[in-house]
Amino acid sequence: MPNTSPTILIVDDEPSMRELLERVFRRTGYRVMVAENGERALDAIRGTVFDVVLSDVRMPRLTGTELLAECRQVSPETMVILMTAHGSVEQAREAFKLGADDFIQKPFDIDEIKLVVQNALERSELRKEVAILRRELNDRGKLENIIGRSRPMREVFQLIQTIAATGSTVLITGESGVGKELVARAIHACSPRAENPFISINCGAFTETLLESELFGYMKGAFTGAGANKKGLFEASHGGTIFLDEIGEMSLSMQVKLLRVLQERSIRRVGGTEEIPVDSRVVAATNRDLSRMVDDGTFRKDLYFRVNVIPINVPPLRERREDIRELANHFLVKYGAMRPIPLTGISEEALKYLENYDFPGNVRELENLIERAAALEPTSEIRPERLPESILKYDPTKIASAFDLPDHGINLENFLTEIEKSYILQALRRTRGNQTKAAELLGMSVRSLRHLLDKHKIRQTASVFRETTLEE
Repeated sequence: MPNTSPTILIVDDEPSMRELLERVFRRTGYRVMVAENGERALDAIRGTVFDVVLSDVRMPRLTGTELLAECRQVSPETMVILMTAHGSVEQAREAFKLGADDFIQKPFDIDEIKLVVQNALERSELRKEVAILRRELNDRGKLENIIGRSRPMREVFQLIQTIAATGSTVLITGESGVGKELVARAIHACSPRAENPFISINCGAFTETLLESELFGYMKGAFTGAGANKKGLFEASHGGTIFLDEIGEMSLSMQVKLLRVLQERSIRRVGGTEEIPVDSRVVAATNRDLSRMVDDGTFRKDLYFRVNVIPINVPPLRERREDIRELANHFLVKYGAMRPIPLTGISEEALKYLENYDFPGNVRELENLIERAAALEPTSEIRPERLPESILKYDPTKIASAFDLPDHGINLENFLTEIEKSYILQALRRTRGNQTKAAELLGMSVRSLRHLLDKHKIRQTASVFRETTLEE
């Protein structure tokens, strides 16, 4: 059963039956609406999200079976139960063919109709749980799934176990590729909400309009293509956890809407008027400096304080080099099993090269590197020859000397700004002005790259690389 009171629509042209059923289900704890005919019921379904529609079959103008067909189009997730005083085996069979979730014959016992509705709700919840299990591919995100024995990671583990039992909002920060979603899943798996859904969404992967409909759902006809009522991810994660990855990519107007949800603990579907209560723990993540974005006016201060209740910073791989060996062997087992010749390990020399490297792409870069090496290695052990040239020739002392602090000092902020600008232009030049590919090289979203182009006032300069390519 859902954590909020189920909403039921009772449809019957007999006033005495409507009143009886309304009284019964209100006493049971349901939120109840009634309609005296199919047309009124259809209007209600178009404006409100119902868990169950309990409808008589024989009604003037729009019958119960016709209402069932319309309901399946408008709100396919709603459970529909048909009632009739003229029941038969054949009629029941026909109702199920049309998509009814159950069928009951009048006159019925009150306990019987209550049980039929309760069973329908339990089947609905079971469907949701199966869908969630499929979506997560049975990944429960346990703490053991995070690899690391270094002191920084032990501190992260301890913090996860400390805050998991609370319902407080968490903000996970860290560079791209450090494993922020694994931390979010671990928080959920260690919490009392572990048996309920964990839903993840990358806020930078959607336009503002699509993100709103994904998070909050929508009503039929709310926009072109909205052919039926659809629940959003906040509703889908009710009782569990919703993970908002790359929250820093949200537009200011979407930030306002998210702030309202966090304050009111309710959502309103796109095109709808009903306030739907939600109980989802929010865990957000970003690789951007939200406090700096607040100062720049690109992230709301009130939302920042709402999501930054409990901060967790996941350290980059270069700050926990002692974990590289364990991580590399973990990925070796994962990708080595796909080979015709099993891999028995990674040579000590190859491991030394890996431990010497800074991994700007963090754990994700290491995983991709081991996957590539496992695919190319002809022997049973990964050797240095399978590693990229950039790792074999990597010399951290040269990089350090390139950034020696001058005797006269520097303006650090201006210096870092120029480095940032330089790398952006290099990435655009290398990708011939393709912003999507340039963003991938820089380990950021396209939206973040465009923000930086505007910040450094080089959007026009960036277009030159594309024009040069066209001329060539």
